[in-house]
Amino acid sequence: MTLNWFKKHSNEKKEKQDNSDSSEKTYFFERLKKGLSKTCKILSTDIDELFTGKKEIDDSLLEKVEELLITSDIGVQTSMDLVQKISKKSSKISDAIQFKHALKEEILSLLNLQTPKQIPEINYTKPKVIMVIGVNGVGKTTTIGKLAAKFNLEGKKVLIAAADTFRAAAVEQLVIWADRANAQIVKHKDNADPASVAYDSIEAAIARDMDIVLVDTAGRLHTRVNLMEELKKIKRIISKKLAGAPHEILLVLDATTGQNALSQAKLFDDALGVTGIALTKLDGTAKGGIVVSICNTLKIQLKYIGIGENIDDLQDFNSKDFVDALF
Repeated sequence: MTLNWFKKHSNEKKEKQDNSDSSEKTYFFERLKKGLSKTCKILSTDIDELFTGKKEIDDSLLEKVEELLITSDIGVQTSMDLVQKISKKSSKISDAIQFKHALKEEILSLLNLQTPKQIPEINYTKPKVIMVIGVNGVGKTTTIGKLAAKFNLEGKKVLIAAADTFRAAAVEQLVIWADRANAQIVKHKDNADPASVAYDSIEAAIARDMDIVLVDTAGRLHTRVNLMEELKKIKRIISKKLAGAPHEILLVLDATTGQNALSQAKLFDDALGVTGIALTKLDGTAKGGIVVSICNTLKIQLKYIGIGENIDDLQDFNSKDFVDALF
């Protein structure tokens, strides 16, 4: 076979892959737009209505815009900051289209100016340990399963540590997800010491040459032990077993809880030092403004967003795609 044949075959294969990737991105973007439909209405239709019959931007209009932003879960302070920045440009804005363009630019700048408190990427010994935290009901278990599937598709060997031993259903769900994601799992008996599960999981991961360990944790305890103290203990034990670990502390938040998600994030961050956030349930029932509020207020990197129950519905957060979907 000639060299030209191989080049042609390689180009055709690449083109098919590019088309597949493009189709997948388009599909996810459309799903994201649907998930952000509530906020999109506020930031498009409602703002259009405010400009009906208006020839200039005045304090009354800006006040109403601020109210709209707050109702979209952007938060009081962030909404005030956005309106203040736009008011400085008001002389150059004459209609709703220009106003929305300015608002879009300001929101994007907030998302891009976040200063993530990431643990630096260093040359660590495998495995990479990601401690996953969050209150019960936010979608923590399914997020771990989807992350396991994501890493598996990247060619990484994944082990899940079922350290939420106080909730039998959590372990059962993780077993199902581990099977779906082609990941390994380490579990103990119900009510076993969560830190022991985490320790044994890392020991097993080292022995089996795994790439990633996803450590599930409790979101509520049925004992007198304080949840944050229990999580700190798990973090300490992980660090003792593997120097430099956990390499990431990923907080899972439910977008439908609005500003309450912000309060949760502050509590977990104060106790453990959150390095990244996965925001779930952006599926049409939530107001997407909470994303802007989280990025602007917490300065913690928003790494993943979830828009559904399918295994591939958890995607890397892209600020430009997100803002485009909002408008």
